[in-house]
Amino acid sequence: MLHLRLISPSGTTDDVVRLLERTVGTAHLVVLPGAARDPAGDLVLCDVAREAGDELIGELRALGLHETGSIAVEDIGLSLSHRADKAEKDAPGEGADAVLWEGLTEATHEESTLSVTYVAFITLATMIAACGVVLDNAILIVGAMAVGPEFGPLAGISTSVVRRQPRLALRSLIALLVGFAVAMLVTVAFTLFMDAAGLFHESDLEGDRPNTAFVYAPDAFSFIVAVLAGMAGTLSLTSAKSGALVGVAISVTTVPAAANAAVALAYGDMSQTIGSTNQLLLNLLGIVLAGIGTLVAQKYFWRRQRRVS
Repeated sequence: MLHLRLISPSGTTDDVVRLLERTVGTAHLVVLPGAARDPAGDLVLCDVAREAGDELIGELRALGLHETGSIAVEDIGLSLSHRADKAEKDAPGEGADAVLWEGLTEATHEESTLSVTYVAFITLATMIAACGVVLDNAILIVGAMAVGPEFGPLAGISTSVVRRQPRLALRSLIALLVGFAVAMLVTVAFTLFMDAAGLFHESDLEGDRPNTAFVYAPDAFSFIVAVLAGMAGTLSLTSAKSGALVGVAISVTTVPAAANAAVALAYGDMSQTIGSTNQLLLNLLGIVLAGIGTLVAQKYFWRRQRRVS
């Protein structure tokens, strides 16, 4: 179930209440006249089954409530109510399959914003991965994958394509490109510093690396895994199962490839630099294409399911 907190101008409240009352899947409607102060208006509270949420939010936006008042939506962790159970049963479709497009857009918008925190995370992840490739340490590689925040902008690009929002696509692309560029440049400097300190050695990069050689040797499996990870990551976002994103993060070679490219560039090894860059681009492309395909499929199957219901 979802909980809606609406602020409605007094002249619009009747329309809002009628909309909520006729929407299948709603429960626990509360109207507090004049309770809102900023913006001024009535406070309307309501619970709605997740599978009915996206359509209801769209209709509330059509009333202009997001401009004249406020629409706030949050997940309900626990709801002990026979009326809520009935609302979920009456609503067409399954809540686990429903996509809250407004929520997805908002989430990817936040995750794809170029901020100091985002750049810091991707830079630190790349530096950790640099230590991993030099030491041929798979644990450090996995740790770097988990720290990297790059899935946010990739999901933003996929969402922007499906929802036809070029501004979100531009924001996500800038975050992705600038983030990796800064991370790789800092990692080049970090590599030179570690080499001067005697902690990194070119021989470690050029030597036999059975645990990390895959980061600069892209093959068909690189793309296949990226596509599968992109599908899983997109599903985890749309179903609000964010814990699955950790598994997605440690299954694709994005940050480690960027790190290996930076370390190889610092030592002038263009063969590994090019190979790692190809690995990075291949994985990014696979994730984006999989994200787009997954969202399109969800949109189609959800519409089909609602018609059948």
